[in-house]
Amino acid sequence: MGEVEVKAAGREDGEWLAEVWRESWGDEIVVSRGRVFRLRELPTLVAWVGGQRVGAATYRVEGDAAELTSLNAVVAGQGVGSALLRAVERVVRAAGVRRLWLITTNDNVDALRFYQRRGFRLVRLHAGAVDEARRLKPAIPAIGEYGIPIRDELELEKALDPGRRVSSSAGLVEGEKNRADGASADDPLAGGASRDR
Repeated sequence: MGEVEVKAAGREDGEWLAEVWRESWGDEIVVSRGRVFRLRELPTLVAWVGGQRVGAATYRVEGDAAELTSLNAVVAGQGVGSALLRAVERVVRAAGVRRLWLITTNDNVDALRFYQRRGFRLVRLHAGAVDEARRLKPAIPAIGEYGIPIRDELELEKALDPGRRVSSSAGLVEGEKNRADGASADDPLAGGASRDR
């Protein structure tokens, strides 16, 4: 595979993106921390190799934080995901973002390996969040990668500001906290990139 070039998506990418998203996510929407996001409405980067589209990433910026809402590499293990992630980091850092975060599901062990090897840290478990997300997106399967039941959202983050530490709430089990204090399990304080969302 040749060198990966990443560009902002244009109108001409729309049909291809819709197909990739439907193939990967089962739809053109994802659910993150109880919120529905239409991927075509988010900033999108497309990866190219030799004139062919090979991947895409979507993100959203909110204050000094950005959520990576989707990351898709058409061919795994060729550096496409890494190139897209680096490009997202550059774009959001230039916009003043200090923290990049994402959500994946408990079954997505490949994503956990990928993101942790690229500097992300696991900061929260949102217990039962996928069970709740199925109310908004019933197509989310019950069983995921490696035959693992999909139940929980795992939040990972990476500090983009050198010297800044990641969330001090690492290890907090959000679902349990929310049920104990009466707050909604749909509290939109977090979100991300999971194959099944």
